[in-house]
Amino acid sequence: MASSKVGSIGEYIREQRTRAKISLRQLADVSGISNPYLSQIERGLRKPSAEILQQIAKGLRISAEALYVQAGILEAREAESDVQAAVRADLILTERQKQVLLDIYESFRKENEAAGVVPGPAPQGADGRGGEQAPPPEQEGKEVP
Repeated sequence: MASSKVGSIGEYIREQRTRAKISLRQLADVSGISNPYLSQIERGLRKPSAEILQQIAKGLRISAEALYVQAGILEAREAESDVQAAVRADLILTERQKQVLLDIYESFRKENEAAGVVPGPAPQGADGRGGEQAPPPEQEGKEVP
């Protein structure tokens, strides 16, 4: 089981590095980790410590927590909502943008919870998105006051 986690953290780091469009050598330079050691981590041959993961996260400009969870050092938080999962999965957003969106989303949820707001169905309009209702069929074409 641990070996699969070691491989997955390396794959995850490689994926994040590729998305950031930086080379292995560039990541090694900005994170202060030797190029060969970083290569071994990405290939799943070495298990990085929490300190090394933190340096890598800093070099990739992503959350160290994300790397800790991926490496099995931290437990994943409670199940994500569809909104949180969609934000995290978005390939266009930077990690910082994702974190800002998630923070705002969470603050709205906490605010509503504290105010006792109970979720309910959204108002539906003719288009299914809210707004004005369509007139009943018998009044179509007639002016409605």
